[in-house]
Amino acid sequence: MTSVGAPWHLVPELPEAETIAAGLRRHLAGRSVRSVKVIRSDLLDDTPGRFSESLTGRKIDGVSRRGKNVVLEVGGRTSPVTDSVVLVVNLGMSGKLLHRPKGDQSPLPSHPGLCLRMDDGSSVIYDDVRRFGRLRIMSRAEYRAWSHTLGPEPLSHSFTLKGLVRDLARSSTPIRGWLLDQRRVAGVGNIYANEALFHARVHPQRPANRLTTTDARRLHRAIRSVLRAAVAASGTTLRDYRTAEGARGSYAGHLRVYGKEGALCAQCDNEIRRIAFGGRSAFFCPICQPTTGIST
Repeated sequence: MTSVGAPWHLVPELPEAETIAAGLRRHLAGRSVRSVKVIRSDLLDDTPGRFSESLTGRKIDGVSRRGKNVVLEVGGRTSPVTDSVVLVVNLGMSGKLLHRPKGDQSPLPSHPGLCLRMDDGSSVIYDDVRRFGRLRIMSRAEYRAWSHTLGPEPLSHSFTLKGLVRDLARSSTPIRGWLLDQRRVAGVGNIYANEALFHARVHPQRPANRLTTTDARRLHRAIRSVLRAAVAASGTTLRDYRTAEGARGSYAGHLRVYGKEGALCAQCDNEIRRIAFGGRSAFFCPICQPTTGIST
């Protein structure tokens, strides 16, 4: 059986980003940034000076998520709208956004890259062992333009079965790779793509345009149900991911195929298999997810 420390554990996905955003929202909404300490400037898309100046003294108007990214909405100095900015945090492979209450005496995280000190004495630390994450300040207009490059949010009303059927028909990309394309669906990564395909009984290598309407209906339902369940479980911790409070997500116990190579399928008792294509591992049950529609 594949160990949980396997190297294909990838970036935090929608459920993890949603959990972090919800945790930060509880602590940061309405608070002001007192100071900014940049520890690792290579994480920024700007100079440390400009990055710090963009946030210092400003109020956090809201915390949200777009795709796999945590979004902090930062109010303007002269007007709540005209000079407001958005901080977009992509967590990369191992990034964490950790809230530390005032007076917290617990050990600091091991690889801090940024520290935001808030007006109530608390702080938010961005910690990233591998430093593949990115922190970017955008104007509201830049944020809207960037957001429009992403596909629909799979838990929103904009992610419809009709739209999914239409978009699948336009591509011969293997369906696992299709789901990982953030221009198609925002927030789905390798963990939840594999899980949704298992529940939809679709082989990960089947070309997108070979899915029938029935397949697409099952997949649409599976994507939404898997993501909702993972959000309810605070995400999946396999190695690095933690919530804003430093807790582990509990969805790993619900995974049916991801990371389960050699384990027995919960539905048919056949062994779960792993294949590599598109630079990433895919996990599937050869009985529950037959090769229908795949050219040999």
